[in-house]
Amino acid sequence: MSHIVRIELTPLFVPFHKEILNLMKGTEGGLGMAIAAEEEWNGGDFVICRLVDSAGNSGLGEAFVWLPETGVSPDQLIDIIKKSLARYVIGESPFNVEKIRHKMEINVNRSDVSKGLIDIACYDLMGKITGRPAHDFMGGRCVDEVPLCALIPLMEVEDMIAICQTFYNSGMRTFRLKLGKGVQADKKIISRFREALGDEVRLRVDYNQAYTPPVAVRAIKAIEPYGIDLAEQPVAATNYIGMAYVQKRVDIPIMAHEGCFSLQDISTLVKMNGINAVGLNSERPGGVTNMLRAISYAEMEGMGCILHNQPLGISSAMQIHVAAARYHSLGHAIELFGQLMMEDDLIKEPINYDDGTATVPSGPGWGVELDEAALKQYATSETVIIE
Repeated sequence: MSHIVRIELTPLFVPFHKEILNLMKGTEGGLGMAIAAEEEWNGGDFVICRLVDSAGNSGLGEAFVWLPETGVSPDQLIDIIKKSLARYVIGESPFNVEKIRHKMEINVNRSDVSKGLIDIACYDLMGKITGRPAHDFMGGRCVDEVPLCALIPLMEVEDMIAICQTFYNSGMRTFRLKLGKGVQADKKIISRFREALGDEVRLRVDYNQAYTPPVAVRAIKAIEPYGIDLAEQPVAATNYIGMAYVQKRVDIPIMAHEGCFSLQDISTLVKMNGINAVGLNSERPGGVTNMLRAISYAEMEGMGCILHNQPLGISSAMQIHVAAARYHSLGHAIELFGQLMMEDDLIKEPINYDDGTATVPSGPGWGVELDEAALKQYATSETVIIE
């Protein structure tokens, strides 16, 4: 059986489209959200992982990082893989994801983003070896297309509505609205959205840690009459007790993001009654294997799951495959915005986003091919090769 013989890790910075940069200048704090961060956000920092097996097949993984949220840089991700995690990957079959995961877990604490980067590449490599799509290793594909949610940045309310209307006209019927301007200002935004778009659209909101627990309760209670699917990260990321304080006092499901990276984080928040929805992406809770576990756990607890991020093409394809395989367990549209925000998605053939949906890529593994020229163009340093 083939085994992994090489790991290639490339750090990247991909700028936002110029239109997005211009749009961001008119948003809250220049970031489009209420997060109290001073770090620039004019593009995305990524690491691309390529696993190569003994037969010459290769599988791809991708991680997105931003210090105010993930707390790690591309160089840190690469460093922990190079100095430790690689020894539990080299020589192993990519099909042994449980064994690889176990070895990484017992030998390296946390580091969920780095572990997930390797895990994602394993699933692509499985597909490349067998000639099968990656969703076949997750239970098979339930649907050919998955519905999408649009992200609406925090700015003047009429500008927010204009952006939303554009996405509505393209077929989207679910929207995540950035809030956090204050209780009454937030209520005004939601009220205008319902007035403009009616009751047929689904709305979720994201506070990006804007409030203290008591204020968060007031803010969420104020928008409850407007039929909100969920409220994301209303209080500080590390304030699990505050999350529980809020969830016990509001009817809208609360979802963690900045403060939730591992399966244990999800379990702790659920047991504390701090969340009633689970947010997932490439980095949280770390790859495909843990994402599937989290979806099954949430389903048993009667909670929906939200897949969302601003990834490049590799992780976009991964999340679409997961959503197609676990479609009946999610309960929410997925949110992928990298193809609109980033200057390049680093894949040769674009994923089909049409009429408010994303089509599951066909072909082995993730069904996408890395654009090698773009990889070189956006690399911030030389590829690290581990053998």
